[in-house]
Amino acid sequence: MSPADLVLTPTGLRFAGRRFPCVIGRGGRRADKREGDGATPHGLHRITGMLYRPDRIARPADWAVPIRPGDLWSDDPADPAYNLKTRAPHPFGHERLRRADPLYDLVLLTDWNWPDALPGHGSAIFLHQWRRPGYPTEGCIAFRRDHLRWIAGRIAPGTRLLVR
Repeated sequence: MSPADLVLTPTGLRFAGRRFPCVIGRGGRRADKREGDGATPHGLHRITGMLYRPDRIARPADWAVPIRPGDLWSDDPADPAYNLKTRAPHPFGHERLRRADPLYDLVLLTDWNWPDALPGHGSAIFLHQWRRPGYPTEGCIAFRRDHLRWIAGRIAPGTRLLVR
């Protein structure tokens, strides 16, 4: 692995010579990820995008895309747009990207089960801000706000993420 890779270890995420405390999914790490299991999927993933709330934070990188009102992420295995960004109104199950809390003020998208998603194999595996230290996610990797901003300012599309 290269210092330019994000490497999830039992003691945090290693990147660029630093280690960042983080939390993972309530279901632990799993190789057989399924929708709703709360697990963070094992494997080698890539960062495919960056989303941010322009009404709350400055653009963190030139390739970051603003989260607009009505932006959603499909988490419904029956949806033809499963595990893709979509727009409201949307008749299938989804997650709002523009949240009242700050968890998705900055979101790094991964290529887990993307772009040609297998229904039921998990969706919306992101890197985002944590609720608080030690509080697990639904499968994402979450960080302290300033640590996430630091990481976001130093990665590029295609950065590798290794979940051991």
